[in-house]
Amino acid sequence: MNASEQAKGLEITTKIAAVVNLFKAAFPDARADLKPWRNDPDTREWVDPHSIDIGFHFPGWSPRFQSRSILVQIRFHQDPEDNSQRLIGIETVGFNYQGQAWRLSTIDNWQLVGDYQPAADIAEKLKHFCRQVFELFDRFPSQ
Repeated sequence: MNASEQAKGLEITTKIAAVVNLFKAAFPDARADLKPWRNDPDTREWVDPHSIDIGFHFPGWSPRFQSRSILVQIRFHQDPEDNSQRLIGIETVGFNYQGQAWRLSTIDNWQLVGDYQPAADIAEKLKHFCRQVFELFDRFPSQ
């Protein structure tokens, strides 16, 4: 779900801002988009109501990133017993002019997959960013 729609209280709004700042600290040229999903019926069908989704756009296509835009989905599990949420993983997807170029999932062994992958140092920065997000939400990753 769009980060702008998830910002319903001070605590979560502060954490969303911190996620943006962590990403921009690693990648200063990125511009944050708190509404990466369009508000139409087809898109709404695919949106996860238990995620915080933030888009990041770069000034142009970069061979080091192999993308122009990156979607970050911070995924949560909603506990039905006490209605609490806990972070279960982060999906990071790079997009180029052809569509999805690569994917990094912390849910599935932290491997980058895709036809066009970013440079090794960019991949490490992305993994470091993901670890920082886990720490921000008080959950340490198993890698």
